[in-house]
Amino acid sequence: MAKKLKTYFNWSSGKDASLALYHLQKQGKYQVDRLLTSINTSYDRVSMHGLCRELLERQIRALGLPLTTIELPERPSMEVYRHEMERVVKELKSQGYTHSGFGDIFLEDLRTYREAQLRTFNITCCFPLWKRDTTALIKEFLDLGFKAIVVCIKADLLDVSFVGREIDEGFIDDLPPNVDPCGENGEFHTFCFDGPIFGHPIEFVVGEKVYREYLAPRTERAGESPGTMGFWFCDLLPIDE
Repeated sequence: MAKKLKTYFNWSSGKDASLALYHLQKQGKYQVDRLLTSINTSYDRVSMHGLCRELLERQIRALGLPLTTIELPERPSMEVYRHEMERVVKELKSQGYTHSGFGDIFLEDLRTYREAQLRTFNITCCFPLWKRDTTALIKEFLDLGFKAIVVCIKADLLDVSFVGREIDEGFIDDLPPNVDPCGENGEFHTFCFDGPIFGHPIEFVVGEKVYREYLAPRTERAGESPGTMGFWFCDLLPIDE
């Protein structure tokens, strides 16, 4: 019997990561025995998703896998991000990891970046959802019994009523035509709280909605201001265990 490939998975806490992890585990050739998550240390929350660390830790316990975190400041420079990522990946490599899983679907530049960064460490990237139709993916997610709630949206693409909604057929039907059904372009982010990869559901209550603005990525046009991007976040509060 062939030896399984020692793999860590880049865990965002959301639906695409959950479905990708499910497929890696089903394939049988990967030994996925560690998760990796970036944390915003200023707020003690998952980067981009805004999920509090306590709910992340409860989610991890339900998955039954150990977690390694990359602790980052609120707005890390590329230099700081690269330094921390390389430090953690070197440690994982020393532990025998040869493969790294991702939930990316169709963003070519992001895949190229990930592969280039990890090639330096002789780590192979795995993309189990790659190039699959996103409408089919979100329907498969629901058919398998996964459950997720929207925790962050881009304010210029979705109105505030979408944040805090559970992903279901009604949510998919209500999305505007310019929003990907899986939010692959960053239109929305989710927290997955139940499904076939979890030992039990993660209990929580929905808290307040908060609007925040961040500097947009700089363009290559000389002298052009980067501007700002607005996001709505929905806080989720853990229920006392």
